[in-house]
Amino acid sequence: MQSRVERVFIGAGCNRIVNNVSWGACDLVSFGAQNAVAIFCPKTAQILTTLPGHKAYVNCTHWLPSNKFAFKAKNLERHYLLSGDSDGAIFLWEFSLVDKKWRNVLQVPEPHKKGVTCISAIMVSHTDAMFVSTSSDGTVNVWEVILPFSSGGECKLSCLDSIFVGKKPMVTLSLVELPGNYGHLALAMGGLDSKIHIYVGERTGKFARACELKGHTDWIRSLDFSFPIYASNETSSLLLVSSSQDKGIRIWKMVLHDSVSNDETSLASYIKGPIFSAGSFSYQISLESLLIGHEDWVYSVEWQPPQSLSVDGVQWNQPQSILSASMDKTMMIWQPEKTSGIWMNVVTVGELSHCALGFYGGHWSPNGDSILAHGYGGSFHLWRNVGIDFDDWKTQKVPSGHFAEVSDISWGRGGEYLLSVSHDQTTRIFSPWCNESSLEDREAWHEIARPQVHGHDINCVTIIKGKGNHRFVSGAEEKVARVFEAPLSFLKTLNHATLNNSGLADEFPVNVQILGANMSALGLSQKPIYAQASPESNERNNNEGLDTFETIPEAVPVELTEPPIEEQLSWHTLWPESHKLYGHGNELFSVCCDHEGKLVASSCKAQSPSVAEIWLWLVGSWKSVGRLHSHSLTVTQLEFSHDNTFLLAVSRDRHFSVFAIKHSGQDEISHKLVIKQEAHKRIIWTCSWNPFGHEFATGSRDKTVKIWEVENESSVKLLTTLPTFKSSVTALSWLGVDRQKNSGLLAVGMESGLIELWSLYNTKIENKSSTVEPNVALFVRFDPFVCHVSAVHRLKWRKAEKSEEDSTSMELASCGDDHCVRIFQVDV
Repeated sequence: MQSRVERVFIGAGCNRIVNNVSWGACDLVSFGAQNAVAIFCPKTAQILTTLPGHKAYVNCTHWLPSNKFAFKAKNLERHYLLSGDSDGAIFLWEFSLVDKKWRNVLQVPEPHKKGVTCISAIMVSHTDAMFVSTSSDGTVNVWEVILPFSSGGECKLSCLDSIFVGKKPMVTLSLVELPGNYGHLALAMGGLDSKIHIYVGERTGKFARACELKGHTDWIRSLDFSFPIYASNETSSLLLVSSSQDKGIRIWKMVLHDSVSNDETSLASYIKGPIFSAGSFSYQISLESLLIGHEDWVYSVEWQPPQSLSVDGVQWNQPQSILSASMDKTMMIWQPEKTSGIWMNVVTVGELSHCALGFYGGHWSPNGDSILAHGYGGSFHLWRNVGIDFDDWKTQKVPSGHFAEVSDISWGRGGEYLLSVSHDQTTRIFSPWCNESSLEDREAWHEIARPQVHGHDINCVTIIKGKGNHRFVSGAEEKVARVFEAPLSFLKTLNHATLNNSGLADEFPVNVQILGANMSALGLSQKPIYAQASPESNERNNNEGLDTFETIPEAVPVELTEPPIEEQLSWHTLWPESHKLYGHGNELFSVCCDHEGKLVASSCKAQSPSVAEIWLWLVGSWKSVGRLHSHSLTVTQLEFSHDNTFLLAVSRDRHFSVFAIKHSGQDEISHKLVIKQEAHKRIIWTCSWNPFGHEFATGSRDKTVKIWEVENESSVKLLTTLPTFKSSVTALSWLGVDRQKNSGLLAVGMESGLIELWSLYNTKIENKSSTVEPNVALFVRFDPFVCHVSAVHRLKWRKAEKSEEDSTSMELASCGDDHCVRIFQVDV
């Protein structure tokens, strides 16, 4: 059976580190998301793919050609990308513009001994590039890479030099070809010793120290050479911009030194700045300008990319314009005043705010009309200049997601949105937004709300099924489970996103009086904001109150008519907390809800039988109605059978338990342990019920998946074991395909990040004497380029069973260690 798996959506945050982001000449942005290199398209605000290969945190990425060389890269069919990780490995990737395919071309031999902190590169010609990398191990390596002429060709890589800089490593680099001096290069490096070191070398080999530039009083964080700037008298000069933790930005000018007055000892030349030689030419560097304006560390500075003046890119103009990004949560554009030539701050975007910490880096788009920042919360911030005759920078949509491992996901009751929780201490809601004129054929998914911003890592979540308002229960690194209820602002926003086609209009809760929620000072409880007498008073400008320096801003919950940006998500889309569930003795680990929305079961981290008990809570009154004893270590996952008669629990103690659950009275629940059985040789991480019956699957660290059946409500029988997998099984989800044949698809997620689908047929036992073994077959193995790059934590089908009216395709959601939430479309 031919099956297709398509990537529908990837949500991920950016690694919180400097030099992590690069905007390429192909107009795509690369960034590190845990061990993956993620690629996003600024036009659609969608993450297109993640590249697997790195075994450690991705620290830096750099395009060949980058935005700086876009004017020379108009006709390139293939673009390349460099990425470096915290183990010292550097990869080179090839992206073909024709078929939009990626391939891993090579891994740089002789990796750095410690993490790579910066990669910088220049294109010497269409097929020849040079790049430099620096690392915490105190070395700077210079490489030449010859790119192939044809698709799929080999790249030739050679190491030109390795410079040892000593105990104080360099953290930023910039490389440039010296004007009028063919084959000679200058390399600027800066780091922990607060000085800028200039090295000069030739295309073919060694680099020698030329001079030092002093002035900054703290670590140098960013350096960028301009392209040559031609003055009226045709002598060209280079400008180097540097930024530092001393909050200042300096512009240095490098000019050809007049060789006639070669009196290097004269006082005049000494005041102007140091002089160095490269080949037969001498250059002098002097301080051109000092830019003061930021109120915190300036993490990045970047020249606006040159604009081409001719079709072939031979003639170009280097704009005198610099973008800086700072920890004060602002980006500034600096330009010289037309008359005096004094450098001024002409544009400021972002906000000097209470919002935690600021920006790690800022980047220009290749044509200079957009600027992108990445921030402390793993977030992107994009502004575009929409003014015709004057500058008018407006915020734009960007992809968003978690910036730490995503621990659990749960679909909304009608599958209209996906809720995810993470160790970044947030709960997020992703939904397709239907009414936008998207460039894609398919509706685009976006983060539409952030219901919980917490003070502890969140481990588990479940949506309450059944009628009434949208509610969820989440459990974090604390002993309390918390219940949240959707406010009016979210219900209205969801109606916009789904164009009222969520099928829940008849169930729209009329009596919701709560408009939104405010965060508490400790970031633990979220207090409701009630709808006042006049609804207009709440629909104030979204940014009101954001410029004050109070510790926590007042939330202004409003109905959103387009996908929100980070500033709205971080404060104004919270859900009020309605209840706290006290009882567990340790941090919450797993939580689930039955299929009618009447019962919630929860478990916590445990190392003894008394703590490992499972608590049952009655939805609505939130009373504790049962404590189920069976396991001796942490219960890792809980799931109710689809007819709600059984509760399945799997544990670190290698056993599973099945409990029979009965609703005896109004608020009475009776429960009985049907069976507890040792099922695997290692921890059981995951379990899933067949939607059509009482069969279930368990998956374990021992790399096996076993299928079981509950018989006569008193015993459990092993039906079959799937062939051993290559990696620990960490997530399972069973989809019912055909009730008559009792056939289904079992999604299996592994510690390696890979996902497989297995088809199961005839899992029913026909009669007592002759049992029919289920037919098990591999249905599809997902391509590694669409999978996670680290352990899969949870898999969830959008619907538990496929009905007649469903089209052939079903949607599967997954989350994992790689900070990603992913949605796949599977043709069943």
